[in-house]
Amino acid sequence: MTGTDGEEPIVLDGGDQRCVLLLIRLSRLMADLRTGSVVHLIATDPAAPIDLPAWCHLTGHHYLGQVPGRDRPTYALQVSGQARPVDPDAPWHAGGR
Repeated sequence: MTGTDGEEPIVLDGGDQRCVLLLIRLSRLMADLRTGSVVHLIATDPAAPIDLPAWCHLTGHHYLGQVPGRDRPTYALQVSGQARPVDPDAPWHAGGR
């Protein structure tokens, strides 16, 4: 999955981190990316397939689903131009500081 302008996805390797830390890293990364950019998040946390779509719903970013054919679970998300702010230290809470 590539971005809207054909650019390669940005890969964030979360390894074995829990979704709490992954969402902090993901939120900070996506805040610096252009609209339409795609992020491939590698995450082995079993909660990731539940937490990532919920976080995208909260923030307005787009959850594109699991990326097939990968050795480790990888999820694609796309930066939205209509993203809603979240607390940078607790990105599962709406509203920035």
